[in-house]
Amino acid sequence: MRTGKNGIALIQKFEGLRLTSYQDPVGIWTIGYGHTGTDVKPGLTINHSQVFILLQQDLERFESGVSKSVKVPLTQNQFDALISFSYNVGLGNFNKSTLLKRLNEANYSGAADQFPRWNKAGGEILKGLVNRRNAEAALFRESEA
Repeated sequence: MRTGKNGIALIQKFEGLRLTSYQDPVGIWTIGYGHTGTDVKPGLTINHSQVFILLQQDLERFESGVSKSVKVPLTQNQFDALISFSYNVGLGNFNKSTLLKRLNEANYSGAADQFPRWNKAGGEILKGLVNRRNAEAALFRESEA
C-alpha cells in the first residue's frame, strides 16, 4: 500500500514544515516534515523541492516497514494512521508496540485504543502528541465496521 492523502495530511499537520534544521523535544535534529537521520545537522537549510523529496523517501521507508510488520488486512485509513504513527515514533517502537500486537491478533478496536498511550516525549505528556494520537486513532477507527 501507499500512503493516501489523509495520512500525508496528518503528517504534514503534526510535523509542521521547517526549512532549517532544529532539535525536536527530545533533541533529535529534524528538518522538513519531520525528517530525521544522519543527513540532518545543525544549520542545514533545504528548499521546497528538497522537502518533498525527503518526505517521499521517508514515506516509502515507513510504508515498507509497516507493510512488513502488519499481518492482517488494512483499509486505506488504517494504513494511513499507522504510517503517521510510525513516522513519529519510529519503526522500532512501532514493531515493539502493543498496538501492533493487538492489530496482528485482528483486534482492530484494541489496536485503536493503544494510540493515546503514545503521548509522551522525554517522559512528559505533550499536548501536540495527545492531539496527534487522537487524530490517528480517529482516522484508524473510521474504517471499523
